[in-house]
Parts: sequence; structure tokens; C-alpha cells
Amino acid sequence: MLELTSEQISMSQQAADKPAALTLLADCLQADGLVAEGYLAGLQTREAQGSTYLGQGIAIPHGTPQTRELVHATGVRLLQFPDGVDWGDGQMVYLAIGIAAKSDEHLRLLQLLTRALGETDLGQALRTAATPEALLKLLQGAPQALALDAQMITLNVAADDFEELLWRGAKLLRQGDCVSPGFAAVLQQVAPLPLGDGLWWLHSQQMVKRPGLSFVTPAGPLRLLGQPVNGLFCLASLGEAHQALLERLCTLLIEGRGEALFRANSSRAVLQALGGDAPADWPSLQVPLANTHGLHARPAKLLAQLAKGFAGEVHLRVVDSGEPAVSAKSLSKLLSLGARRGQVLEIIAEPAIAADALPALLAAIEAGLGEEVEALPPMAAEVLAEAVETAAQVCAPAAGSRLQAVAAAPGIASGPAHLQVLQALEYPALGESFEAEHGRLRGALDKVRADIDGLIRRSTAQAIRDIFVTHQEMLDDPALAEDVVERLKQGESAAAAWMAVIDTAARRQEALRDALLAERAADLRDIGRRVLAQLCGVETFHEPDEPYILVMDEVGPSDVARLDSQRVAGILTARGGATAHSAIVARALGIPAVVGAGEAVLLIEPGTPLLLDGQRGRVDVAPAPDVLARASADRERRALRLAAAAEHRLEPALTTDGHVVEVFANIGESAAVANAVAQGAEGVGLLRTELMFMAHTQAPDEATQLAEYSRVLDGLGGRPLVVRTLDVGGDKPLPYWPIQAEENPFLGVRGIRLTLQRPELMQTQLRALLRSAGGRPLRIMFPMVGAAEQWRQARDMVARLREDIPVADLQLGIMIEVPSAALLAPVLAREVDFFSIGTNDLTQYTLAIDRGHPTLSAQADGLHPAVLQLIDITVRAAHAQGKWVGVCGELAADPEALPVLVGLGVDELSVSAGSIAEVKAGVRALSFSQAQQWAQQALGAATAAEVRALVETA
Repeated sequence: MLELTSEQISMSQQAADKPAALTLLADCLQADGLVAEGYLAGLQTREAQGSTYLGQGIAIPHGTPQTRELVHATGVRLLQFPDGVDWGDGQMVYLAIGIAAKSDEHLRLLQLLTRALGETDLGQALRTAATPEALLKLLQGAPQALALDAQMITLNVAADDFEELLWRGAKLLRQGDCVSPGFAAVLQQVAPLPLGDGLWWLHSQQMVKRPGLSFVTPAGPLRLLGQPVNGLFCLASLGEAHQALLERLCTLLIEGRGEALFRANSSRAVLQALGGDAPADWPSLQVPLANTHGLHARPAKLLAQLAKGFAGEVHLRVVDSGEPAVSAKSLSKLLSLGARRGQVLEIIAEPAIAADALPALLAAIEAGLGEEVEALPPMAAEVLAEAVETAAQVCAPAAGSRLQAVAAAPGIASGPAHLQVLQALEYPALGESFEAEHGRLRGALDKVRADIDGLIRRSTAQAIRDIFVTHQEMLDDPALAEDVVERLKQGESAAAAWMAVIDTAARRQEALRDALLAERAADLRDIGRRVLAQLCGVETFHEPDEPYILVMDEVGPSDVARLDSQRVAGILTARGGATAHSAIVARALGIPAVVGAGEAVLLIEPGTPLLLDGQRGRVDVAPAPDVLARASADRERRALRLAAAAEHRLEPALTTDGHVVEVFANIGESAAVANAVAQGAEGVGLLRTELMFMAHTQAPDEATQLAEYSRVLDGLGGRPLVVRTLDVGGDKPLPYWPIQAEENPFLGVRGIRLTLQRPELMQTQLRALLRSAGGRPLRIMFPMVGAAEQWRQARDMVARLREDIPVADLQLGIMIEVPSAALLAPVLAREVDFFSIGTNDLTQYTLAIDRGHPTLSAQADGLHPAVLQLIDITVRAAHAQGKWVGVCGELAADPEALPVLVGLGVDELSVSAGSIAEVKAGVRALSFSQAQQWAQQALGAATAAEVRALVETA
């Protein structure tokens, strides 16, 4: 790690401008043997990419990743410019710190500098410093304060062993935002230190965001290594912040007063003993919230009005949330808590009014705050707390182990693990002036916009371009801009204001508790991090030179889009789902990816060999040589199969015994038709019309839709087109059709439920579709049908429109996406022309697993026998009436699912254009009679794993 010393500092330098200052720095670094000739070009290129001005008169010039090969040794050199150097935009630099770093060793130095920037008038002090020692003292600044308050202390924890106590201590640090996920697992690798009197100590510097100390005591007797465990200190160590407290603790133990800590009956007593900041001793009461929809606007408004009736302060917080208490008199603050039914609220009132305020507020909350409420199940809060306490502890996966996660982008990849931990960037809370901070923010936003423009221009995949167009819209959101400006006017720095607004907006998205919306929150945090990196003058990503497997907590789309697909072999993340934008980008770039593997992967030792199967969602950790060899052979065989399949992509898909399966394409826009046909599509099995609606700022009119549908039919040249009517609402809202927030959008107003509520919308789309047909084969299907009445209403609407718009070749069908539709298939098959099975939704509704859930989605397997039973019911019902059945979900492109789907009698498979050739080749390799036998065996299996094992061994 880089350290600052007085020998690195050259005082009283002169430079006419920034280029001259950069030349001086490069000469100094080269003269001291840190860099080779040519490093100056790297400094200049880095400045062209974005100013390295850090703030308070400091700049940190450094090279680009391309010039790291010129670095002989990591080091820094500091030049003082008493007269100042104009660094651009009126930013005067009095101290330039030239950095020569081979990787990211300079990041801890930046943490030190950004803490120093919190000092007032630092620029003037740097300008007038007379000695290197005086200047160095200014840079070192004040150490970060140790986080230690009442929220960091928990007494009488119901723990059965030392590890449970450790987990609770680490959890307190996590709630205080002192550490990153996985800190508990880090502490488990550390040897506990006995302090005496049954008190124990654990600490680590890994995964630490800011220094903090937690203290927990067990409710019953515990022992470790033959000694009693009366209390445990867990330290998130960073710098010297804990030294004063450690000295006080040693004094307590030497004086034999350790009992004052583990026999304390309140966190206040512990804080007083340790010398921490004891909170005001205000009375409080706790009460579970029973309102069905939580503390939303109406009950919160009543609570705020009631609190305002008392002259003193009243606060409210959600117990165990880790969030601080807020004023109960502020409606917006109450809503920001996001309190849900079953959570426990703590009401806190200042002593002068507590006797009156606490009972009144308690009674109002118990009564429902103006709403009728159902009683909570007995001990709901206790059951919830117990579930949290017994959560599984995280450990690094062992060598030779196999992890099952979410398949996000297909392909097999192997290479050493490269852990990319997002650097916690520090920045001053307060700014110099509104004008200066606003200028910095505008500059950072302009730079990020330019970067995104470059990504859009370089991207050949429409999916990537669409994502980054969305990022541009987020950057230009006027509501975000207004909130940031308001904070800047209150004196906050550009970085602090920007991140506070981004975090609030992202939390609102995540609080909706919907996976897709939470993934859009990940996009918000992605652009937030990029702008912050610009403001802090640091690079957000470092890519090794050799091929590797990237391992991260969660990869942002911009991270993926910047990767060199020739060097990154694959991507493995702890969080995220297959529908996340980062997964979409990975698929578009052809980078195998497995996501949602859990926090344990963040503890994998850097350089550990990994084998990643993005088709099956599997990861082998430090696999044996024979496993790697088999994987390599599989990869080569797959490449040969794909090449052979591509040669025959235009041929029909017939099994070895002559059974025909049609293979169609899933597309989202007319521009994709030509490629689908070129890849061998025999038609379009799913046109996602909602993408056209999402691309417009208002609902596209009939003429716009007619033109789009006509282009698709023209491109198909007489091949069939299957169109899904507008499928939005709930989890896929349209900004110009606001829908009331729902407790569970997946079970709310979406698909045909929405369009039937807005018949004028549906009629416009149907008219455009019927007018586009022109004698060509058109198939219209309605999404999310769960009841016969919904289908009949839609069918009748089409019948009325056909009286004025005759269509020669038209079929009407429904999507089988909910179990009720599959179970009604024998009835519906008498009325519809076809069924199309959306296996993505059918799987999540059948198994009651959100397919975008970060930890459960790996279990949402469409080959689960319960899902297969519903597909079997649907196919048999349709064939009994002479109707056809297609599958348009992700399962249709799963090589292991292909024999089962064909064996169940599915007539058509609709997949992405890139999978058509492989699916056709897979059908040609099958015997239909054998596939039927496999399908029957699969229907009798108990788990999806048994079904996959059946197919693999067949």
C-alpha cells in the first residue's frame, strides 16, 4: 500500500500551465526510477479522458491502464505549486500528486486524501505550507471516527454457540454500513483473542467501508476453547480510529471492571463504560404494524398529525432495519421508512411528553391508524427475528465443490478467478460553494454522457444500445437533477448530494419488492457509481491482461459493456437475475455468465481456477484436471456442433423417425426479422409488442403500429407471425399509463387484465394487426389469460372488428402462463385455435418462486415435474381438439429440455434467433418414439434435477 512521506515532496515548484506541470511530474517520476520514458503520454491521455482535479487545490495525475507496463515500481511524487496551476474550469491546483501504480495500490491513498478534503481552506494551507512535514500533516487530515453507538450493541443474544454470536456482531456492523456482505465469513477465518473476564475480540480490515465496533453478549452461558464467553467485540478496522477506545478497554480490564460491560442492562451503560456517545435516555415503546399495506400514505398522515399534537419530539424507527429513527411529525420521513405489515415499530419520545405521547401513539397504531386491520399471527415479530438469527452463515466454497446458480448467458468458460470488489470511494460531505460544486457535477455528468454515447455507438447489439439509452434518460431525469440542486444549495458537496439522491431513488425502487424493478434500481446505482467515480477522479474498473473469470457482487451493465470479450472468459456474480441488464449485455457480447450464486463466491481466493457453465448455471471451484479436460472437450464438441448446425439451419427440423417440429423466432421489433429468417426461422412465434410501446413517450397510434406489424409480415415473406398483444402492467409499467402501486405486481393488473380494463387501447392494437395481415398468416395470442371469460371477451372484440376488417388467414389463441389456464385447457381447447406456453411465467407461478429472485431463482426450473405435468395437460387437451401448441419461453432453447418437450408432443418451439440452428439440430438428433418414453419418465420424476439427470444419461 502506498504511504506518503516527506521525501516524496518537492516544494516551491513553478509551472505555467497544466501541460508544464504534467511534464515536471513525469520527469520527476522517471528520474526516481518509478516509470520508463513515455509515461508522460499516459498522464496526458488520462487528463483528456477527464480531469484528475480532486478538490481543495489537489490534483492526482496518473496514467492509463495501457501505460501500466511503463511502471517500474509503484510510488508517488508530490509537487507543491505556491502560485497555483490552472487545471481547467477555473480549478487552481497547489499540490499535484503524480501516481505510478501497476494496479489499484493507489486507491487507499485516495481514501486518505478524500478524508483530508473535508478540512476547510485546505487549498490555501497547502499553498502556504513551508516544509514537506507541514504539508504532509495537512494531507493526513483527521482520522475517520469509529462508529460506535447504541445501534452497534446488542445484549442477551439467544445464541447456542460462539459462531452465532459472531454472526450477530458482524450483522450489526453491516447494518451500520461499516462493512460489505461477507464480513462475517471473513471474521470466521480469524482466531478469536481472549481479553479476560470472558470478553473476546475479533477484527479484520477486509471488506471494511468505514471503521466501526460492535459488542454483543449471550443470553446464556457459552464457552470457547475452555473459557467462558461473556461478550464479543467485533471490529471493522480502518486506520487508527479504534486506538483510543482500545486503550480505554484495556484500562477497564486491568482495573478488573470488565463486568461493567457484560453485566450491563442497557446499551447506554456499555457506551458510558467505553466512553462512546451515549444517546439521550428517552422512553420508548414497541408495537408490530398490522396494516395490510404497511405504513403507506393514509395511515402515515394520521400518525404524523397525531404526533404534531404533542409539544416535544417524537421519533419512529423500524426495529432491526438498521435505519435510524425519523421524526414522527414528518409525513415524508415516515413514508421513507417503508414499514411493512408484521414489522415492529419503536416509538421514541422525549421524557417531558412520553407519558402522554407513547400510549396515545401506541393505541393509534394498534387500532390501525384509520384502517381496518387483521390481527397478526401470534409472535410474528419473534418468529421473524428467529428466522434472521438462524440464517445460514457464509463460507468460501471448498475446492472441488460445484455451485448451482442462475444461468444468465450460455457457454462454457474456465480461468482464474479475478475478484473485482467495488471500491468504497470517500468524499467530503460539504462543498466549497454552490457554483463550484454544481460545475463539478455538470462536468462529471457530461463526461459520463459522452462515455455512454461511445458505448452506444460501438455496440452492434440492439439490446445493449437500448439499455444505455435508458441510462442516458436516467442521467437526464429532471426530478433527480432538482433534488441534487436542492442539496447543493444546502452546502453539500457534489459527490455527497449526487449519491444521496441516487441512493434514495434506488431504495424507492427496491422497496417495491419486485425483482424486475429492483434490477432497474441496479441500473440507477450503476450510473450513480460512474458519476461518483468521475467526481472522485478514479477509475471504476481494472481488467487483468490474461483471460479470467470476473467475480463480483453484482456487475453493472457499463462494467460488462467495457469488458474485452477476448480476455474475459466468463462472469460470476453473487447477486442478480437472468433478467438483469448486465445479464442481457453479457448474452449480447457472447460472454458466458452465471449469476445469483450467493455471497460465498466473494470469498473465493483470487486466482482460484473456476469452470463456469452458463447454459446450466453451474460453477466448479478448483475443479480436478479430468473435470477441466471434459469441459474443454465439451466446449470443442459444442463448437463443432454449432458450426454443423449453422450449415443446415435452413432445413426443416425432423426427428430421425420423421416427426416434424416447427422452429420459430422470438423477436421484439421489425428490424430483427431479417436476421431471424437468415438464421432459419420458419416463422415468428412471439412478437413482443410491448417493446414498441416502451420505445415511445406516448401510446403509439394505429398508423404507427400498422407500419411496424406490416414490416414484420413483409420480412417474413409468407411465413406465419404469432403476435402477443400488449403485455405490460404490474412488473412492466409504462410511464404514460400510471398504474397504482401493487403489493405483488406479478399477481396484479398485467397482460390481458390491463388491456381489458382499457378496451380502447386493445381495439387500436387489434385494428392495426388485422389491417396489416393482407392475406398473410397472422396469429394473435392474448397473455396472462387465467379465466375463460377473459379469453371470450378478447375473442369477441376481435370478432366485432373483423366485420369491418376481413382477414383470410387468422388464428386466435392464448398464452398458457398461469396454472389455472393449463388446468382449464380441456375447456379452452374447444374454443381457441392454438396455445402458446410461456414457460418463464408458468414456472414461477407453479413453483411460487419469483424467477428474478437473487437467491431462489436457480430453483425456478422449467423442467420441474409439476411444470411438465401442466404442459402435458395442455398438449393433450389441444391435440384432442386438433389444435397446435407452441412453447415460447426460455425452456424452448434449453438443450436438456428439448427431448422432453418434443416427447410431450409440443408442435412448435420459439427461441431467440441465435438458438434456432442449434434447436433444429437437436430435433434432428432425436427419435420421437424415444423422446416420448423420456417424457413419460420425466412426468413420473420428483424433482427437476431427476429430470435433467434422466436426459443427461439417456
